[in-house]
Amino acid sequence: MKKRKRRSKKNREFFQTLLFFSTTILSITGLIVYLWVYTEVDETMLAIEVQNQVSIELDNSVNELKMDITQLSRGDRISQVARTELNMIPAQPETLMIYIDKNIITDAN
Repeated sequence: MKKRKRRSKKNREFFQTLLFFSTTILSITGLIVYLWVYTEVDETMLAIEVQNQVSIELDNSVNELKMDITQLSRGDRISQVARTELNMIPAQPETLMIYIDKNIITDAN
């Protein structure tokens, strides 16, 4: 007959204790990793939200600047600033007259 080797009570308790502690350590490590990942994702989402708000504010600033440029580049605004702030006077319009010699037109045909 074959004799079965029975594990001693000490060996059994040692393996059970080892199993308990390893399970506990793995569980705690897993929870710590989960909380770390959750925190990182939460911080990243917050940073993305802040960047979106900054982007919206910058778009609004760009639109305001475009409106200011449009308003300041109008002809009447430029002429008013030229007269009042730069003491410029309007130029006198020139009139050009072109005379066409009828003989040249009839000779060309």
